[in-house]
Amino acid sequence: MKNLKNYGFLTALLCVFISSKSFSQNAPAMPSQQNKITIDRIVEAAHYKAYVVDFCQEKIKEASAKEKWNTQKAAEITESINYKNFRDAIYNSFVVFDEVELDILLKAYEKDPAYQTNNVMTNNKVLINNLNIFANDIVKGKYLSK
Repeated sequence: MKNLKNYGFLTALLCVFISSKSFSQNAPAMPSQQNKITIDRIVEAAHYKAYVVDFCQEKIKEASAKEKWNTQKAAEITESINYKNFRDAIYNSFVVFDEVELDILLKAYEKDPAYQTNNVMTNNKVLINNLNIFANDIVKGKYLSK
């Protein structure tokens, strides 16, 4: 009978441990602070920040026309675009590159303007998907200050 109580206790403990692990979420992988600086320089050289803002503005224009928003609502939604809310998705997409690879990529962006129109960010399917989600959240008003 004593062993049965021990097994019951161990089973309950195991269930609590498993359920706590299943509810916890891991934070997305992020590059080092130095790599973030290099990534920011790549974003600047590739004009990707402007690309993100322009993309969101186009989504807002489409939604505004489709849903017949008044100019005030369209302006409020447009003002809620903040590149910083999307920056972690960019950092996460570059986490696979080491410092040397990022430096090579940065030099390529700075040296050759062709990289600015056809680049790693606009051709990355995961980043494109994340940008679509981000833009749709903006359109839904999820970034409006209350």
